[in-house]
Amino acid sequence: MGENWADDARAGAVQPDATQRDVYDGGMTVRREVLGDAHVDRANSTTDDFTAEFQNMITRIAWGGIWTRPGLTRQMRSVAVLTAMIAHGHWDEFAMHVRAALRNGLTRDEIKEVILQSAIYCGVPSANTAFKVAQKTLSEIDGNGIDAAGSKEQQ
Repeated sequence: MGENWADDARAGAVQPDATQRDVYDGGMTVRREVLGDAHVDRANSTTDDFTAEFQNMITRIAWGGIWTRPGLTRQMRSVAVLTAMIAHGHWDEFAMHVRAALRNGLTRDEIKEVILQSAIYCGVPSANTAFKVAQKTLSEIDGNGIDAAGSKEQQ
């Protein structure tokens, strides 16, 4: 009793004997697959002594601990993240995760359905903003030679 270690294969792709470095490296792999190298490189390029521990934490915990779990597909995780971003009004993160959702295999119609569904549970004003942000993000992807990761495509 009192021990909070989950000795369960569902606890993430990184197993109990993994080092923090193993967890970080696994998380960085998933982070790059979901967000794209360009986004992750931009985020890491601004890391300094003040933000380094935060970047390390989100890579280990969010990406290495949660996104590596086998219980949900990446598409389902994207749906959950999009909905959470709408509910909390995190619009920059929402735009980033619209791109990630496309990389994870969601279609534009599925993203639209997520926003419509969230209108009922998160509120029409939030869904209205989500549609504006998604529309702008998708337009940028289409019109400016920007790929789903947010980087310029090679011409």
